[in-house]
Amino acid sequence: MPQKIRYYVIKRFATIACLFILTSQTFAQPTAIPQSQELLNGLKILLWPKPGSPEVVVKLRIHSGSAFDLAGKAGEMALLGDILFPNSETFEYFSEQMGGKLGVSVNYDSMTITMVGKAEQLDNILEVLRNAILSTQLTPEVVARARDARIKIVRDTSVSPAIVADRAIALRLFGDFPYARSSAGSAEDLARVDRADLMLAKERFLNSNNATLAIVGGVNESKTLRTLKRLFGAWRKSEDVIPSTFRAPKPPDSRTLIVSNPSPTAEIRLAVRGVSRPDQDFFATVVLARLAQSRWQALIPNSSKQPVFVRSDSYMLPGMFVMGTSVSNQSTVESLGLAKRVLDSLITTPATTDELDRAKTEAQADYNRPARPDTEPDSWLDMDTYRLSLDGVTTNTLQKLTSADLQRVATRLMKSAPIATVVVGDTQQLKSALQGHVSFEVLGEVTEAAPAPKPPTKTTPTTKP
Repeated sequence: MPQKIRYYVIKRFATIACLFILTSQTFAQPTAIPQSQELLNGLKILLWPKPGSPEVVVKLRIHSGSAFDLAGKAGEMALLGDILFPNSETFEYFSEQMGGKLGVSVNYDSMTITMVGKAEQLDNILEVLRNAILSTQLTPEVVARARDARIKIVRDTSVSPAIVADRAIALRLFGDFPYARSSAGSAEDLARVDRADLMLAKERFLNSNNATLAIVGGVNESKTLRTLKRLFGAWRKSEDVIPSTFRAPKPPDSRTLIVSNPSPTAEIRLAVRGVSRPDQDFFATVVLARLAQSRWQALIPNSSKQPVFVRSDSYMLPGMFVMGTSVSNQSTVESLGLAKRVLDSLITTPATTDELDRAKTEAQADYNRPARPDTEPDSWLDMDTYRLSLDGVTTNTLQKLTSADLQRVATRLMKSAPIATVVVGDTQQLKSALQGHVSFEVLGEVTEAAPAPKPPTKTTPTTKP
């Protein structure tokens, strides 16, 4: 691969990765209430004029994401996002000429285009965005080049045992449900995505009434609205916005799944189905995860050497409540037992005043992180993506939570719920450690069934002469 192309691929991947992290944050406090408009084609406009500001941030949120990737073609929406700006010169223009940045991030629920540049160049920025959306270059050559670049990125990205464990637990819990797939796709799936798939995805999802455009910075409201009507007024409106409805996943296999990985330690993951982002128990589940993490850490003798995490992953549809840690292969059984003790305690043992205050403080801290200019509109865009009210993105509900609320949510999520369990590490050591203690299976190993009993031999009666 030529040096310039290799540089562009690495630079593009770094931008996408950083933007994915930023846009996947669910803990952003809303900024000042924006000025809201809606074009005749249904495109919603959010404006935060900041007179005198030399910069402008433009964010276009498409309210459909990789959950809609076709079966066996994970990464389809991510690839479509790559193709919106297929030329490296566009990225270089924003970084070198504008002193800003350009990136596209795709998660399960949305596609977000972020453009940061000079306020005086707003018309040019919007023109670039308009061309990307309305005149997407879906030629065979562009599709092939973008697909090859994304496949190379996926193959070249180092996969740690922790990432392997995260992917394995999602697959174990969700099966063939969309949340079991990686938003970025896999090399095998991306190779199956063709031009017709991308054209269909663009027609189904990249429509004006399935999008929200946010602009923050030194702009003039009336002039900006005139420009938007001129550039985006012709954007096609869809007759039907496709909702996120999928067949519910089957209950996970109760056996612990061993995934082979040559590592001196084992990565452990346990998960149950969680809540959706619009769910009224979203904030309670976030605090519950903090409580579980604190209790799990307290049970571990050398907690400083064995950090644990518990998180609640929420999407448009119910996600997962997942626990994880890294341990020695010989400590796997004990660690699994402690994790399940914690899950049981969330149902049976109310949080003390100190536990509740600590959990709420830690959850609140996530919301109080200072927002960067390019992330200011995110909470408002989330309101449109997840159909939330203002209370649904602020922490008012969080502060009112009681111990009884957490116990109720724990009962809802975990009582009688099947638990998905995955251990990633040395197969032979893990089999030896788990044997006789935990029911397990090894990924890729086929257990031979007992041979079927032979049917009785038929005898032909003889007749006496």
